[in-house]
Amino acid sequence: MDYAGGMDVKQLKDDVLQGRIGVDRLIDVIAALQRQLQAANKQIDELKKRIDELEKRATAKTNEPFSVRAEEQRQEARGKRRRKRNKPARRGRVNTADKVAKATLTESVYPEGVAREDCWLSHTRPVWRLQGGRAVLIAYQIYRGPNNRYGKIPGVLGRSEFGLEIVLAIAYQVYFVGLSFDKVCAMLMFFQNLRLKKSQVDSLLYQLARSWKGEFDVLCTLLSHSAVVHADETSWSLNSVWAMLSESARVLLFGVHKDADTLQTLLDPATFAGIVISDDAAVYANFTHAQKCWAHLLRKAIKLTLMEPANKVYRHLTDRLLEIYHAACRAQRDGRLSDAGRALKVAALEAKLLDLCEPVWFAESRKLTGAADDHRLLCEELMRLLFEQQLFTFVTAAPVATPLGETQPVAGTNNEAERTLRASANARKTGRTNKTMLGARRQTIVVSVIESLRQYLPAFTLTGIIDEVERWRNAGQSCFSRQLDKLKLSPPIRSILDQILPLPEK
Repeated sequence: MDYAGGMDVKQLKDDVLQGRIGVDRLIDVIAALQRQLQAANKQIDELKKRIDELEKRATAKTNEPFSVRAEEQRQEARGKRRRKRNKPARRGRVNTADKVAKATLTESVYPEGVAREDCWLSHTRPVWRLQGGRAVLIAYQIYRGPNNRYGKIPGVLGRSEFGLEIVLAIAYQVYFVGLSFDKVCAMLMFFQNLRLKKSQVDSLLYQLARSWKGEFDVLCTLLSHSAVVHADETSWSLNSVWAMLSESARVLLFGVHKDADTLQTLLDPATFAGIVISDDAAVYANFTHAQKCWAHLLRKAIKLTLMEPANKVYRHLTDRLLEIYHAACRAQRDGRLSDAGRALKVAALEAKLLDLCEPVWFAESRKLTGAADDHRLLCEELMRLLFEQQLFTFVTAAPVATPLGETQPVAGTNNEAERTLRASANARKTGRTNKTMLGARRQTIVVSVIESLRQYLPAFTLTGIIDEVERWRNAGQSCFSRQLDKLKLSPPIRSILDQILPLPEK
């Protein structure tokens, strides 16, 4: 009987028991069956590969566009004759005379301090302005006086054809509201009846960044001599985005590396005399005066209670930490306490924290698992920061004076820097960030200057920013440079922006 082609297991068993099949024959049958099994497995593998290839082809086909234009392109790739298309007529550049002819208003601009009878018309420039909530094209007649002095159009950057109010509105919508160029163009068209292209929006933002580059370096100098700096960072489309917020400058760096070299260029730990409020990242470890964020530490403790709600040790740790932090905040706000009294309060709080974490800290330091290891690491972190005196710095620190003359207490958390980076983090998640270093430089300058103006303006509005920037041009000095002179500081010789975000090589 042939058992290799189709085996009857019961018959084979009976033949073996009754001695009708010898051992050699049985081995031959098993060997033949193994060969058939190997051949079948090989065929199955080949069929699986074939199925995978067919599925990939089918998926690739369905992912291709179904438009008529796409099909015509595929036909052209196969060698079919290309269909002739009517090319749209190119408009070309609109000359100045045609723009002036479309202007609805005409205004004359004379050089300051020169009698009008001594001036003569030099040229006419059309500029789009916002008036009464609508875009208006104004023809400015520029007059020239003796010594080649020209009239300056108020509220216009350089030779731009758009008013500063339009440029700032675009910058705010792009970098602070988070709108795309397409949506910004649609908004301006719908609300102000101003027709713009994406290329014009892009160009205007670059123009604004170029005019403010010097102000960014001034802000970096103010930052390095501030009393308190909030620092935080998060990942971005290009490297990281870093926020440095002080009482006189708010610097946001887009596309930089989160490393010691970048920090040293902007805020050197060896020379900075102020307080740095940050999380417990290693890059901030070398500052002489530091305040670690209590919010980060409390969130770690709260997480333990959520992981194991029935654990009384974790609940006790969380409750006691909250009590200690709230007691520290009350001691900071208590106007009856002197500096020595606050120091005594801090000593008592440090003793309570030591009693709370000491049992875990003195225990054998070995790696555990799950929440138990997180509990051990948190207690060790608290003890380390306690010995480094980085937990209650905010209680004894003197209030900080802002450029507006207000005083602000030093915070015990880094929440302000985290909130400032929230929009950048959301933009990263949704793919609405810059993809080039040039764009990162532009956003770094514009966002830093506008954010810093919050510290200098009583009302942070578009009108307030326009008035302040126009005052810069008339006075020849910005509010940041004026603050720099007040502190008797000098701007850097080498641009800090070029050090941390160098221009890409062409």
